Amino acid sequence: MSTPSPAATVTGLSISLGDTPLLSDATLTLTPGRVQAITGPSGAGKTTLLSALIGALPPGAHIASGSVTVLDHDVLTLAPDRLRQLRRHRIAFVGQDPGSGLNPRMRAARIVTETAAAAVTRTTVPELFRLVRLPTDQRLERRRTAGLSGGQQRRVALARALARRPGILLLDEPTAGLDPALRDDIADLLRDLAGRDGIAIALTSHDPHFVARCADDVLTLATAGAPAGPPVPGPASGAPAHRTGTPEPELAEPELAEPELAEPVQAEPVQAEPVLSVRGLGARHGRGPGGRTVLAGLDLDLHPGTLTTVVGPSGCGKTTLVRALAGLHGTIGGTLSLDGSPLAGPYRRRTRDQRRRIQLVPQNPLGALNPAHTVGATLTRPLRLHFGLSAEQCESRVAELLTAVGLPPDHAGRRPHELSGGQRQRVSIARALAAEPDVLLCDEVTSALDPATALGIMALLSALRAERGLAVVFVTHDQGLIAPHTDRVLDLAASDGHAPGAERQAQPVRG
Repeated sequence: MSTPSPAATVTGLSISLGDTPLLSDATLTLTPGRVQAITGPSGAGKTTLLSALIGALPPGAHIASGSVTVLDHDVLTLAPDRLRQLRRHRIAFVGQDPGSGLNPRMRAARIVTETAAAAVTRTTVPELFRLVRLPTDQRLERRRTAGLSGGQQRRVALARALARRPGILLLDEPTAGLDPALRDDIADLLRDLAGRDGIAIALTSHDPHFVARCADDVLTLATAGAPAGPPVPGPASGAPAHRTGTPEPELAEPELAEPELAEPVQAEPVQAEPVLSVRGLGARHGRGPGGRTVLAGLDLDLHPGTLTTVVGPSGCGKTTLVRALAGLHGTIGGTLSLDGSPLAGPYRRRTRDQRRRIQLVPQNPLGALNPAHTVGATLTRPLRLHFGLSAEQCESRVAELLTAVGLPPDHAGRRPHELSGGQRQRVSIARALAAEPDVLLCDEVTSALDPATALGIMALLSALRAERGLAVVFVTHDQGLIAPHTDRVLDLAASDGHAPGAERQAQPVRG
């Protein structure tokens, strides 16, 4: 059987932003019917490589060397109108923060069909939803973006991409924020799509299990500035899952300021009164008959120095819970108290100090960071607002915060579009920590980070719990990462005999 012609070829591609390398000497080939995984540490240039395949470079970036050929076109020199046609009809791209690319005024069904191929009609939407493991009831089709969980937004964006019947499908961290069962379903779906429809698929991922399940070939990128390893066969093709070429580095960026925190720092049990208490909390998505209740009668106590893990399948209300605690999602019934004093539900009705004491790190930082502000300006704002620090003090504190989350201090001069997804997430964490909160709400904050950096973030949070008595709520699907650090688990869809929303003590982790 003849080998199909490559759908896309990247040869010796290096991209820089000023004097800063974003991608170094990357080479890969996308073939119809095969899945190409791109791995490597945060900041290695995975997203930059995918963007180059659609002829889109970060603002101010330039090609230092190399070429990109997609469907027989040099996309780096293609006329704008031809490039738009290629993107609209032949290539589909789903970014790392798909929610920011979905029109908030459109309902899910309309989002999917807006740019669909002519053969796709309104009646095809349930079939597409079924493909991406979304409920096919009309209630979900009628919801707008704000009424969807992060995982549901990601799958709606994937359905929208598939509706275009592309020849090339590019996915940036397609399983970030999805539970393990859904990750496996999406892996199997991508393998089926590649083989059945002859689509050339390229995806980035930090999840080795996901890559092993779906990839035919794997390209491991090194930290920008070092050459990437060559593509190698992946486990899905039946070849051994080894890597050759340049060894994968342990960290994308300089290590945390306190390297000794590589092991979890266990906070001593604290018998203090809870810093934040919730009784009978309820929340809904949407209004009227089309709305649905996602939380009902939930009780929760957050004690200083503890970490509470929130688990449950996509769409069960995990993000809704942390947004409600932060005052950003309306509640129906229930009460909140901060240090024993009543706490208003809506953010605008809370005092400045109450707002400072409860900080949220969202799942998708791209939509939460102002694109016009540098990292330094973003971190400086809470320092001046809450503590009145001078310019010199702010500069020193910004450098400390960046170092703490594993970023070089010189990143203070960058803007969000000049950062990788993992780097943006770390800036978002640093911004929350700048307010020196008592309660930190983390919504899937490690889903876009490489394993080494994720461990570093967990070590940092453990240190803050032990030293400052920080109470952490951590939404995650990666219980292997969180298990050594967690004190209790809140399961919003318990299947072990507990009622949904039941709080249970975490079991001790045994080595």
